[in-house]
Amino acid sequence: MSTLKSRLAAVRPQPTLRLRLTIVYGAVFFLAGLTLLGVTYVLFNQQLTDTFESRYVGEPGRVKQLIFNLGGEMLTGDAAVEWMRQQEETLRSGARTSLITQGMIALVVVGTGAAGLGWLVAGRVLAPLRLVTATARKIAAAPMAERGLHERISLIGPRDEVKELADTFDTMVERLDHSFDGQRRFVANASHELRTPLTLNRALVELAMHRRSASPDVKELGESLLDINARHERLISGLLLLARSEQEIADRSPVDLADVVTHVVAHADPGKATVYEVSEPAPTTGDALLLERLVHNLVENGVRYNLDDGTGWVRVVSRTVSEGNVEVEVSNTGPVVPPYDVPMLFKPFHRHAAERVVTANSAGLGLSIVQSVAIAHGGSVRARPREGGGLVVTASLPRDRDRFTDAVGFL
Repeated sequence: MSTLKSRLAAVRPQPTLRLRLTIVYGAVFFLAGLTLLGVTYVLFNQQLTDTFESRYVGEPGRVKQLIFNLGGEMLTGDAAVEWMRQQEETLRSGARTSLITQGMIALVVVGTGAAGLGWLVAGRVLAPLRLVTATARKIAAAPMAERGLHERISLIGPRDEVKELADTFDTMVERLDHSFDGQRRFVANASHELRTPLTLNRALVELAMHRRSASPDVKELGESLLDINARHERLISGLLLLARSEQEIADRSPVDLADVVTHVVAHADPGKATVYEVSEPAPTTGDALLLERLVHNLVENGVRYNLDDGTGWVRVVSRTVSEGNVEVEVSNTGPVVPPYDVPMLFKPFHRHAAERVVTANSAGLGLSIVQSVAIAHGGSVRARPREGGGLVVTASLPRDRDRFTDAVGFL
């Protein structure tokens, strides 16, 4: 029950801070206006009573004689006093109308104007906060967390609480930017430095295996060591490529994904599966080697996680979609993939099903590299389980509009 209430509270629209400030400002103004009207009426009523008593009511032991001439009619004594009390009541009634009724109307009109002014003032006061929110939203909307960390608020104004908040936010983002940049450099440098000993290990193992005096046990051990070394080399190469692909592509050249698909499929090792190719023009711009690696990893992933009975297949499609993007879609047969496990497939070092072991052929970076390459080119990757088993992975990239327009005009 409490969970349902919390969900309903989250769905229910909440008033903004600007609206709340305006409501508070208007409420305070109306409360102050009502208090002022009440105090004014009480003081006026008291002053009217004191004036009547002091002028027309005698002091103890003394009597004031009142005489009024009203249109030839003389009023004296109690009749004159009664007439004066009626005049006093008439005056009180007029005061109520003027101070309360008309005052309330004036208070509502002025209060509405004050609330509108409060809305404008609150908007001006909260403008720096909106700038902070817009910058934070721009960072959060970046394809990767570290991509938007170059954004800064750089708020200009007096050094108040909002200025301190903006400066603190800028400092935090700057430190995060340095941290991510240092992490990328570390991965790239460490991967590069690890290549040398791995190459040396491979050379020594191959040298020992190819000696004339090498026994069958030594050759068998060498084969195992070479397999382990090859896996480590693929891991290091994947880390280098991942570190490179996480950088935004600045130098772009025209690339047709149909050519990339044809090239990758022609050189792919299908294993026990059959690879089908459906190539349609899909012009884009970017780094040709990285885009080739994107398609290669998709095809390799489709072949690796497939059926072992020889009936499996992988279908590779390139096409141009109407929304202004080009796509590469790779679908395959294979084991059933739970929908909740699909997002985890794009995490580094995540392996599905039987390949969750240390000696696996895969380094667990294939789809992570695909996602990084796509994002570096301004695109995205999505995946969904295929009905009956397997997976459908689609990489979407921005279309090269110039080449597309030329092709349409030529046709």
